[in-house]
Amino acid sequence: MSGNFEVLVTGGGGFVGRKIVGLLLERGYTVRSLGRSPQPELDAMGVEVNCGDMADASVVSKACAGVDAVFHVAARAGVWGNYEAFYRPNVLGSRAVVDACREHGVRYMVYTSTPSVVFNGQPISGGDESMPYGCNWLCHYAKTKAQAEAEVLAAHSDALKVVALRPHLIFGPGDPHLLPRVVESAVSGRLKIVGDGCNRVDVSYVDDVAAAHLNAFDALIAGRTGGKPYFISQGESVELWTWLNEVLVALGHAPLKKKIPLRLAYAVGGICELLWKIMKRKDDPPMTRFVAVELAKDHYFKIEAAKRDLGYEPSVSRDEAIARTVADLKARGFGA
Repeated sequence: MSGNFEVLVTGGGGFVGRKIVGLLLERGYTVRSLGRSPQPELDAMGVEVNCGDMADASVVSKACAGVDAVFHVAARAGVWGNYEAFYRPNVLGSRAVVDACREHGVRYMVYTSTPSVVFNGQPISGGDESMPYGCNWLCHYAKTKAQAEAEVLAAHSDALKVVALRPHLIFGPGDPHLLPRVVESAVSGRLKIVGDGCNRVDVSYVDDVAAAHLNAFDALIAGRTGGKPYFISQGESVELWTWLNEVLVALGHAPLKKKIPLRLAYAVGGICELLWKIMKRKDDPPMTRFVAVELAKDHYFKIEAAKRDLGYEPSVSRDEAIARTVADLKARGFGA
């Protein structure tokens, strides 16, 4: 949707945020970003870059002043760390964004959430947006994102229209986390198939995730949605370990074959968490209980609501998405 919009993207220098920034600029919008550190690449694109703590109300207020819409993408992700390290950016940061939007009369807010908000330790096969928020979190990221999403959606009103997106396992060129970590763990021999290796999950190509955010923005403007969350993915689940092995083989690495039972991986995760707490280590343990469950059980969701309300439709085929991603990983030195 064209128009003379001024838009703020929190986390605009991140993996998804940068893609969103690019799409907004293509529309001719004026874009600014808010993040923790300078982003010279965004400066070169003509983006006004603001730096500061997402939980600092004055920093967020300054960044929101004068904008029409906010894409709140920034968050602390990960599976390890103390609760405050996640609560401050994820909950207090989101609260600061909502307060700043109200203060400055911002009309639209698109919030980047995660399917982890419905994590309950059980397999999820074809879940939809009617699922309640999770329990037995095992992970501060999931818990704080659920709290933040609930608060953000509760802020929806005629004055500030809000929508939340839940993209799952985002990958693609430039991926700083998911597949690079998988490749490094596999090559070093640390990664093993957890469970029977047949669990299915959703994956989301980064270009489609970014496009979904603009779909959501357009839907807010058109009044087709508001105050709701939506699952986002490629629309067809994959067998996790088969999919990862496809990437590894395409990169010239050996496929994963060794397996470890979920019960054992879960126990190892619990021991690792205890040791990391005792030693006060800040790096990620080799296994956690949350990761063990996520690697062994189904977690895929329906995207019919996003198709219906947002007009979302994945545009990049599975094969093309893998081909682009593998080419990028090879260029970055992850090939054999």
